[in-house]
Amino acid sequence: MASAKYIFVTGGVTSSLGKGIISASLAKLLQSRGFSVTIQKFDPYINIDPGTLNPYEHGECYVTEDGAETDLDLGHYERFLNINTSQANNVTTGRIYHNVISKEREGAFLGKTVQVIPHITDEIKRNFLALGEKGNYDIVITEIGGCVGDIESLPFIEAVRQLRWDLGPHDTLVIHLTLVPFLKTAGELKTKPTQHSVKQLSESGIQPDILVCRSEHPIPAEIRKKLALFCNVNVNSVIESLDAETIYDVPLLMKKEKLDERVLTKLKLPHKGEAQIDTWKDFLGKLKNTTHEVQIGLVGKYVELPDAYKSIAEAFVHSGAENECKVKIKWIQSEHLTAETIPSVLGNLDGILVAPGFGERGIEGKIQAVKFARENHIPFFGICLGMQCAAIEFARNVVGIKDAASAELDKKTPNPVIDMMESQKNVTKKGGTMRLGAYPCEITKGSKAYHVYGKTKITERHRHRYEFNNKYLKQFEKAGMIASGINPDTGLVEIIELKDHRFYIGTQFHPELKSTVLNPHPLFVKFVKAAIEFSKEKESKTE
Repeated sequence: MASAKYIFVTGGVTSSLGKGIISASLAKLLQSRGFSVTIQKFDPYINIDPGTLNPYEHGECYVTEDGAETDLDLGHYERFLNINTSQANNVTTGRIYHNVISKEREGAFLGKTVQVIPHITDEIKRNFLALGEKGNYDIVITEIGGCVGDIESLPFIEAVRQLRWDLGPHDTLVIHLTLVPFLKTAGELKTKPTQHSVKQLSESGIQPDILVCRSEHPIPAEIRKKLALFCNVNVNSVIESLDAETIYDVPLLMKKEKLDERVLTKLKLPHKGEAQIDTWKDFLGKLKNTTHEVQIGLVGKYVELPDAYKSIAEAFVHSGAENECKVKIKWIQSEHLTAETIPSVLGNLDGILVAPGFGERGIEGKIQAVKFARENHIPFFGICLGMQCAAIEFARNVVGIKDAASAELDKKTPNPVIDMMESQKNVTKKGGTMRLGAYPCEITKGSKAYHVYGKTKITERHRHRYEFNNKYLKQFEKAGMIASGINPDTGLVEIIELKDHRFYIGTQFHPELKSTVLNPHPLFVKFVKAAIEFSKEKESKTE
């Protein structure tokens, strides 16, 4: 008997159907029934992790408490479930092969020929089971990245087939997510793509237990019956997944379709009463019935792909609901900002957030945006590189260090107000070598940051190599910018803020990574609140 039940979510027809949201929504419903649930993502690319991927390739890189650089779907898992994930929750083909090859080099296979079956599939199965064998979870949901039929996904699909045989029929379950497109010319929904997708999965030895069908139009009973007949599933296991107004509607839509009930029945688990999702409904009520609206400018260099800043966008959803405010994000390409264009681009905003990132491209535009926010008393929030840009701007234009710069961007700068950590200076490998994961921070009483958090000791997640250079700290404080958050172990600056500004805070860490539906991050909540107050002030002046 398995120590946990295992659910596998596969996808067919096309990518980006929303396996991550379906997985998170199902997990939320099962969690709200009293089960302990976690979700893991298996990605078929050969990178060890997404840490070295350009955000345009794969969206943002999500960082967990333990410092793992992971797929952005783990952000959805944490935001929906309000629990932490870890390195064990995201595994790639690269990591699987790396582990197997390392064992082979150590002589672990006793001279055997190392092959995809059984060695690679055994390693995949070991990782499938790792979280469930700890005894902390009743149910482990595993999302398989990519599409059925992709050459990269074949070892994962084969490992699922083997594991179903190993564990038996009531300890595993496969949910297959497909597309049921609507053809305007024919005026009808088409089931053939789903039929072909299920056929391809069946050829790999896996018969799905439940079909979740994405569609722009409601799927009528006769279409469900047809899908059930051709795909060998019960008609009540054909689940409709319509396009939703917000991803946070999906748990309620899946509850209406009784997805959680079908899962529990097939896994022979007790139903434990109805799903308790009143707090989720309260959140949606506030999200959809707002009394305010603000426009926040997000200044970054990957804004053409909003998924590059997914956690920031979702943190604004959470904090907006908390303030009963609709937050409209204006995506601003920092490369296009100059001293001449800034007043027209940023002039009507209620708040400005300068986003994280790496490299020189677009940096001067970010610095100009910080300057505009500081001089015009617009609520400002800088995250990671955004905080560093704030430090550079302040050094140049207030402290008087005209050639202040970051050593990341100008290695020969005589005034590196942002410099590389000593521990990083001899690092040559890029992957997984930054300051990653949760670190402690002590906040100064009476500061803006203390007013935000309401306590002096916090932990926040990091992803960077460069830090504020403490050699310049006294000059900064004398000129009016204080370090209100300090790492107690290293003395590194974690938070900077301006004394004489309505809201001006920069953080070296990434607060967006800890914002969830049930616990909106206080920095975002207070930033949105400051934007609301600023907006009201502007309105009162024009009346």
